[in-house]
Amino acid sequence: MAEFLSAAWLSTLEAAAHGATVPDELRLVVQQVVHDGGKEVAYALRVAGRTVTVERGRVADADVTFTQDRATAAAIATGELSAQAAFIDGRLRVGGDLRAMVDRARDLAAIDDLFAAARAATTW
Repeated sequence: MAEFLSAAWLSTLEAAAHGATVPDELRLVVQQVVHDGGKEVAYALRVAGRTVTVERGRVADADVTFTQDRATAAAIATGELSAQAAFIDGRLRVGGDLRAMVDRARDLAAIDDLFAAARAATTW
């Protein structure tokens, strides 16, 4: 089991994404920024060229960026809190082109399934 936001957890996400294929026309970069006890953990999900990759750190070309604290990120990831509710409550900040994300919601839901095993093997 890997602790949420640890280097081992990011490695688990990277492994889950490896070898996944997506429709060629799907292109999106989703940046996650999580504030965790005075430090920042950032990673991006890049969907392009029929592949899915996880990149550590901040990326310059994110289409949309989600920023939250650790508790909010964990609650969203485990399904205890919806992203919409977190946004309305001011716990989740969104930057960039949110429309790009909404337009690709169905494809992104399928990609989310790639990470189900990683979530199951995470210590929150």
